[in-house]
Amino acid sequence: MSVFSRSASARVGGLLLGAVLGLTLLGPLAYPVDPLAMVDMPLLPPLSPHAPLGTDVLGRDLLARMIEGSRTTLLTGAGAGLLAVLTGLMVGLGATSLGGPAERALQRLTEFFQLLPALLLTMVLIAFLGTGLWVQILTIAALTWPPVARVARTEALRLRHMDFVTAARASGTRPLRILTHTILPNALPPLAAVSGLTIGTALLYEAGLGFLGLSDPNRLSLGLILGQNRNDLLAAWWTVTLPGLAIFFTVLGTALLADGLAQALSPHARNRR
Repeated sequence: MSVFSRSASARVGGLLLGAVLGLTLLGPLAYPVDPLAMVDMPLLPPLSPHAPLGTDVLGRDLLARMIEGSRTTLLTGAGAGLLAVLTGLMVGLGATSLGGPAERALQRLTEFFQLLPALLLTMVLIAFLGTGLWVQILTIAALTWPPVARVARTEALRLRHMDFVTAARASGTRPLRILTHTILPNALPPLAAVSGLTIGTALLYEAGLGFLGLSDPNRLSLGLILGQNRNDLLAAWWTVTLPGLAIFFTVLGTALLADGLAQALSPHARNRR
């Protein structure tokens, strides 16, 4: 993966995601402060003696709350994004493999879900089904898989007439093995790029639900922190800006890392090794 390591976008994305993961995994050990406890005066600015990133309107440590909230945001958003990617791959590749009426039915299903107002429908489903963690993951995943399915189907249709696929078919290789061992590896560059965007979209949906108060109130998330402090933006900019930057850098890091991976997996990059 030398090309991957030389990719500027991959390096920047890896650093951003590494910082977020470090904050999430090692933060509670390095900074063991209760995110629900009042540690000092309300609305202390950043670089205060007892609160490095300041406090909110109730005097709670913002850094401790961001450490706790980033865990929920990553777990929900990344979990929903990965599930959406797997769903899209199965639908897109399955449609190409099955062909005939089944392919047309799966194509119409993909188009139907892609036309739906995803965020609005996610809000409606969460309001009816509840705000549990798994409900959020399944709901976000159910509405963000169509782009992956469309790219997977397009790439499979393009590749299935290539000479190496024809040769594998002529040698008696089973269709499923051709799909998983011949077509899928050669479709990875565009799939990696769209998968990164899908995971980033799922992270934004999770943050949006938290901001609107539709996430699990018993689980602190970055979006929930934004929503709780939005009325104090003018008086205490850090209570909104810093969690917002954490969401932004997480999504940006995901997109850049996926772009670097797509570049590393491209045929031109492999030929230069």
